Amino acid sequence: MQIPPFALERYFGKYEFSAPHMLSAADCETWSAGEIFAMEEGSLDAFCGMRFTYTEPQGDPALRDEISALSGDIGPDRCVVFAGAEEAIFLTMHALLSPGDHVIVLSPAYQSLHEIARHIGADVSYWQMHEEDGWRPDMAELWSLIRADTRCIVINTPHNPTGFHFSAAELDELIGIAEEKGIWLFSDEVYRFGEYRSSALLPSVASWYEKGISVGVMSKSFGLAGLRLGWVATQNTDLINRLLAWKDYTTICTSAPAEFLSTLALRHREEIVTRNRQIINENRGLLKAFFARHPTVFTCQDPMAGPVCFPRYLGEQGAEAFCDMLIRETGVILLPETVFGSGDEHIRFGFGRRDMVPSLAVLEEYLVKNGC
Repeated sequence: MQIPPFALERYFGKYEFSAPHMLSAADCETWSAGEIFAMEEGSLDAFCGMRFTYTEPQGDPALRDEISALSGDIGPDRCVVFAGAEEAIFLTMHALLSPGDHVIVLSPAYQSLHEIARHIGADVSYWQMHEEDGWRPDMAELWSLIRADTRCIVINTPHNPTGFHFSAAELDELIGIAEEKGIWLFSDEVYRFGEYRSSALLPSVASWYEKGISVGVMSKSFGLAGLRLGWVATQNTDLINRLLAWKDYTTICTSAPAEFLSTLALRHREEIVTRNRQIINENRGLLKAFFARHPTVFTCQDPMAGPVCFPRYLGEQGAEAFCDMLIRETGVILLPETVFGSGDEHIRFGFGRRDMVPSLAVLEEYLVKNGC
């Protein structure tokens, strides 16, 4: 059975590396190799002396030490390194699910969070988020979706594309529901550390619940997408073993240079997160002012965390038609709701990069020129 095309990736594939103005990026401002090496004396010499041998299938122990530290110190043996978050999601779904299992997915969602489960043969139900309530999902609705055969609940917090973020009390309630029913809680945490205040950082689900699974990545809040490195953290050693068995059929191990640089970056994560949080907060203010100047075109629930938001487009045409027209006429890339499979009324904006400012200026010039 052929898996359906990944709508978001195919949409970006058409434009991301050719259109001049990216206004929908979900990753933060990137770093150069020189900037990363400058964080630690002697690191460049150590890198140049490294041999490009195979790495350990589970990931370099020093890297897993760092991943464990940011995952509640659950232990390096409870962490597995992957070639990006996408491999982590793909293999975890295969290690965890069987045909006929029932899965509940917070929606809207990144396509792989539900499509892979469906491709395996699981029955997928959608736990809908509510725009009128700041995109907050209803716990009572979650209860109504749970069945005797529910195997897993899939969440993403901070959330892509809405910018919603569970509070500690809400996540505690959600874990309590999963624990009461013996359900796995799969938590996509790739935007973790993108909170607007450090006090809003939640513990990883893996550290909070024995059947919790946390997925992280270097791409989003850390701004190091080119390293193509992600991970899974979980307390369940049986799942760790199944993940490693599946990984033997894909990448086997990850890139030695990527592991070295990721380890170095995570040792200095406070510096990385502080800079990227500053960019996010500055751009968030500019974007909020932009929406206020164009109330007949967009209305936006304030995001709570992360570098993306999901305003409603108020024009007569659909969101996808507007985005397609905008790319043709201005070179500005925005991401329509259709790529999330949940409608055609919203558009994802990204504000984690410095290039948001000139891209937003191009969009605003276009709107003003057209009387919006």
